[in-house]
Amino acid sequence: MESSINTSMGTREWVMLIALSILWGGSFFFVGVAVADLPTLTIVTLRVGIAAIALWSIALIIGQRPPKSIGVWAAFLGMGLLNNVIPFVLIVWGQTQIASGLASILNATTPLFTVVVAGMLLTDERATPLKLAGVAIGFMGVVVMIGMPAISEGDNTLAQVAIMAAALSYAFAGVYGRRFKKMAVSPIVTAAGQVTASALVLAPIALTIDGPLDIAGPSAEAWMSIIALAVLSTAVAYVIYFKLLESAGATNLLLVTLLVPVSAILLGALYLNEVLDIVHFVGMGLIALGLSAIDGRLWKRLVPAKA
Repeated sequence: MESSINTSMGTREWVMLIALSILWGGSFFFVGVAVADLPTLTIVTLRVGIAAIALWSIALIIGQRPPKSIGVWAAFLGMGLLNNVIPFVLIVWGQTQIASGLASILNATTPLFTVVVAGMLLTDERATPLKLAGVAIGFMGVVVMIGMPAISEGDNTLAQVAIMAAALSYAFAGVYGRRFKKMAVSPIVTAAGQVTASALVLAPIALTIDGPLDIAGPSAEAWMSIIALAVLSTAVAYVIYFKLLESAGATNLLLVTLLVPVSAILLGALYLNEVLDIVHFVGMGLIALGLSAIDGRLWKRLVPAKA
């Protein structure tokens, strides 16, 4: 059967992947500003809630309407749970126990899980030795670039397991999201539906744990960061996410978790005057090498075809 996705990404897919990594890499900056004035779960809920409003507004303007099928909305709920609610809560809790650098490294295991999960569940995304090697090389690049924090200080095993479980949830979300193409649901409606479902689930959790939101409390900078986080790093990012998932598949899509640390570090150097060290360039080189192996085209040219 002919694959319904591009297993080797073209220029369009690579541009979307890099754009997505920049949008998600920028979310660390926006969260860093907002967290000074707002509790974490409230930030997450505002993020998906405002994104839902923005996406539905755009969808309605271009003539697309919310689906009426209960089955489609059930799929939105499943996607929201796997892609937002479960990983967000696990990562938020995990980062209260371990360093953010270690959390980033553990989150970068997402492509490893995705190769395995997609290989088992999707006939057109079978794992290959070259793809597995590429993911492993890319993961080593993340470790080199970020640096491995101490993992033996304190009893933080459960927190590390929580971050790994979040990465596994992202992997299943990538595979689960492939169904929306068969349902003939557009990427923008899919993005709007899943953040809407996520907001409906997260709102009572945030209200119970963080309490009611004091609208006048946060600073103007915090609100601007929340809006940027919701509109750019969530609404726009998820439209790209579902377009890329539709054309390139779950395994290629979730390579973005290898690129997000690169984007975050480069943005920090450009706008926060953070210094780039030699290890950052070595790590980026390893990530580039891993991505080229996963894509496969360059490597295939280097290996002569059998007569």
